[in-house]
Amino acid sequence: MTIEHHQDDARAIIATPTEDALPRRFADFDTLGEALDYAASGARGLNFHDARGTLTRPYPFAELREDALACARRLIASGVKPEERIALVAETGPEFAALFFGVVYAGAWPVPLPLPTSFGGRDSYIEQLRVQLASCDPKMLIFPPELAQMASAAAQAAGVEGIDWDSFATREAPETTLPQASPDAIAYLQYSSGSTRFPHGVAITHHALLNNLAAHSHGMKIQDSDRCISWLPWYHDMGLVGCFLSPIANQVSTDYLKTEDFARRPLAWLDMISRNPGTSVSYSPTFGYDICARRISSQTKASDRFDLSRWRLAGNGADMIRPDVMQSFVDAFADAGFQATAFLPSYGLAEATLAVSIMPPGEGIRVELVEETQLSGGARGTDRPQRFRAIVNCGKPARDMEIQIREEDGTPLPDGAIGKVWCKGPSVMVGYFRDQEATDACLVDGWLDTGDMGYMSKGYIYIVGRAKDMIIVNGRNHWPQDIEWAVEQLPGFKAGDIAAFAITTPGGEETPAVLVQCRSSDDEERARLRDEIRERVRAVTGMNCVIELIPPRTLPRTSSGKLSRAKARNLYLAGEIKPYDVAA
Repeated sequence: MTIEHHQDDARAIIATPTEDALPRRFADFDTLGEALDYAASGARGLNFHDARGTLTRPYPFAELREDALACARRLIASGVKPEERIALVAETGPEFAALFFGVVYAGAWPVPLPLPTSFGGRDSYIEQLRVQLASCDPKMLIFPPELAQMASAAAQAAGVEGIDWDSFATREAPETTLPQASPDAIAYLQYSSGSTRFPHGVAITHHALLNNLAAHSHGMKIQDSDRCISWLPWYHDMGLVGCFLSPIANQVSTDYLKTEDFARRPLAWLDMISRNPGTSVSYSPTFGYDICARRISSQTKASDRFDLSRWRLAGNGADMIRPDVMQSFVDAFADAGFQATAFLPSYGLAEATLAVSIMPPGEGIRVELVEETQLSGGARGTDRPQRFRAIVNCGKPARDMEIQIREEDGTPLPDGAIGKVWCKGPSVMVGYFRDQEATDACLVDGWLDTGDMGYMSKGYIYIVGRAKDMIIVNGRNHWPQDIEWAVEQLPGFKAGDIAAFAITTPGGEETPAVLVQCRSSDDEERARLRDEIRERVRAVTGMNCVIELIPPRTLPRTSSGKLSRAKARNLYLAGEIKPYDVAA
């Protein structure tokens, strides 16, 4: 895979075009390889940018295909057989892109694995890779040279051949006949964002993938002037499927900022959108919009730096959509031409390939106020005022997707009734790799139990929260988001600072614990904050909670940047998250 960097060739530092004479096809291919073959006959492609958003490497689909075919020949020469797994550390760049499609062309299954995060350090990352390698049982692990030390240690611990992609590119690539994939063959394995200790490799066929990618283009009404801009990681389903595979199958030129570069300079994302002369399609979880709204100074006129008037679709997904955060983003960037109707809420998960529902373009964020007793399944006491939570409309079922809301026993529920969200369609996974028990637990007669709670209203889906995150106290359901949001209303706290979950007290009772990242080093101030938080939570929920103040940057995240309540709970109970000692 000789990917050359033509830095001296001025022609190479021109981005691939937004518009192209090649007639657009909405992912109507039998296999992913066919999709790239077609995209490569046009002029569009992927474009990689540095931390400041400056284009460093245009990568036309034609060049990607050429490099991928060379990768496929190298893999076959290395003894790789169809259906074997090839684990790839998913760094956003041309090397991973070519390797991913090279594995597909070779008939094997690419398995994207995460990059290191700031949480946990070296040993934690090596162990995460080792566990995922043990789960997918790959023929080899291929990784960026700069991660050689950690990735090699993980490969060695898992008994897997490890090689960096620069070294792999020096291997011979003799001509050979490539296997022909069938639409029902597995295209890749995707680890869902929360799977660390007990990983689940989601097996997705070519047919399932392309069905979902077609649903994206139809649901978003992709047009010739559209260009995708993304900082999402390629080891998470929204980044891999939505912002890497979908642009190829739907022939959309895309501009990339690495995730770690976005984290350091989030406004570079908006700079890239401003420079796009066409119409922009760009997705982010809630926290991405939140970071940008916080970074723009109140003294700065957004219009002096940004032009967001051509941002056609500002997608929201991958975590609970927060209407207050979205409003803050509108308030911060309306001056730069951003229109609230550009917001495109959606809902999905790796087990459904990606998209389950998509809001029709132009409808923006719509919310319904739901009274807390409806959310908790209890009756409101006469002594407590009514409280409401704004639940965001996540759109209509994606093309070919059915959604049902069911009781715990599987009975379908009517409009407006909260229950488990089930979905069915051609893009639902065939199952978890080598884990029939876990597959049977969530797949029943072709229907997928998403593990989320929600309700339908007039053809739209509203998501309330994760069933497993629910805190049940005295027979009543409490949603951790409600507790966390209550604390966020206090000065000095923001989204991501708080994790709420259930614990069992020494007396055997279930009670909520609330971990709050605290930046104050003053003992008296900490004691005051803890009491204030306790009172705030009691006022909103009527419950006494265990409040623990913890150091900043302590709460763990999933691969998509979401707060991992389950991991926070495990680390807290294991004594690995150490709260401050605050005087009673």
